[in-house]
Amino acid sequence: MKICIINGPNLNLLGKREPEVYGKQTFEEYFTTLQIKYPAIEFTYYQSNIEGELIGKIQEFGFSYDGIILNAGAYTHTSIGIGDAIKAITTPVIEVHISNTYSRESFRHQSYISGNAKGVILGFGLKSYELAVLSFIE
Repeated sequence: MKICIINGPNLNLLGKREPEVYGKQTFEEYFTTLQIKYPAIEFTYYQSNIEGELIGKIQEFGFSYDGIILNAGAYTHTSIGIGDAIKAITTPVIEVHISNTYSRESFRHQSYISGNAKGVILGFGLKSYELAVLSFIE
């Protein structure tokens, strides 16, 4: 099984950025934990702060992988292009968020991804990613 995790803007700052919201662990540390816990899965990880690069990766992995786990960060609430890219591919996408976006500012309540995603997981910290992994294997 091949799963790609794609993270959007500012998620490269996990462990430093607002630790009260996002925790103190870097994503790279967490990614290693996932690889160890699920050795039968071939994980790929990509992060970018640039919308077009995220769309390019969705298209690249969207016809050959078993699943994409996407945390588009702030682009979730603004990018019709990312939503359209998900609609155009055959690989199922799980939208994830570390925080509960509905307990935050009202502009974070809108998602251009959810309508085209297989499912949405939010509010469980970095565990949201593992819950998405489990959705592909169970």
